[in-house]
Amino acid sequence: MKIAVIGGTGLIGSQVVRLLTTGGHDVLPLSPSTGVDLLTGSGLPEALAGADVVVNLTNSPTFDEASPAFFRTTMENMLSAAASAGVGHAVILSIVGVDQVPELDYYRAKVLQEDLLRTGPVPYSIVRATQFFEFVDAILSWTSDENTVRLPATPVQPMAAADVARAVADVAAGAPLNGVRNVAGPQVFGLDELGRVALSARGDRRAVVTDPSAGMFAAVPGDVLIGRDDAVLAGTTFLDWLSR
Repeated sequence: MKIAVIGGTGLIGSQVVRLLTTGGHDVLPLSPSTGVDLLTGSGLPEALAGADVVVNLTNSPTFDEASPAFFRTTMENMLSAAASAGVGHAVILSIVGVDQVPELDYYRAKVLQEDLLRTGPVPYSIVRATQFFEFVDAILSWTSDENTVRLPATPVQPMAAADVARAVADVAAGAPLNGVRNVAGPQVFGLDELGRVALSARGDRRAVVTDPSAGMFAAVPGDVLIGRDDAVLAGTTFLDWLSR
């Protein structure tokens, strides 16, 4: 199949491109550096000509109230170009539990992205993944100083970006789900516990203080970010990932 991967040079996209290429598909990575701008639509109709599948892995440059406008514009551009080109399958990457956290601007924006895909003209698949191991350091940095890191005990079930990419590639190479596939890591942690494991593994002596009001994940209710019974569990543990 000919598969266009928008955002094909990023953390997940570059790995998806490699996996699909290895699987024998004709893969076209698309990004502003290749002349395709999803925000303006420039170069998109030409890039999707003859494509069987389009995978959209672009992300909003901000997590604030500007993010819904980004996802609305980019999805409308993609779906219009994909429909005109006769693309038979559109895939996006979203977040496990995203529709359960209306307090967060970015999560509402991702729900909008999903809704636009569901009601659009192209058969679709949504891959919802849990948080990435690769983002743990950034999460710690949001609420840290030279002595402490403050984190809520929000349950999370993180996974390696490589496992996320594998899940996206598998879905892209298959028939449209016209629904959602949830993927998650093999272990559930409290976010504060995950912070302690990460700091200890790196020899960082800062203390993790459990603070239910600290950071973005303080707005998450209960355990909505963990995989449910239908989630496909990845094999890479956090300690395995850290050791690599």
